[in-house]
Amino acid sequence: MHPLHILWAILVGFVIGLLARLLMPGPDSMGFLLTTALGIGGSLVGGFIGGLVSKPKEGAPFHPAGFLMSVVGAVILLFLWRHIG
Repeated sequence: MHPLHILWAILVGFVIGLLARLLMPGPDSMGFLLTTALGIGGSLVGGFIGGLVSKPKEGAPFHPAGFLMSVVGAVILLFLWRHIG
């Protein structure tokens, strides 16, 4: 994997994690690393859910609702983090 792809995944993961924390405010003592992990994990969960709902078109580089589903997945993970952890 190209180093810029890794950097892009970290940056997008952090933004998605921040959005999830903004949508679901509360007492979180998450720093940069946990917020980024939340966003990246949310992308995986959201991609899985999006794949179950509808398959992307053949040859499409990403699912059209990818960013939205990533935030939804991150909110789900944040909910589980607060109530299970």
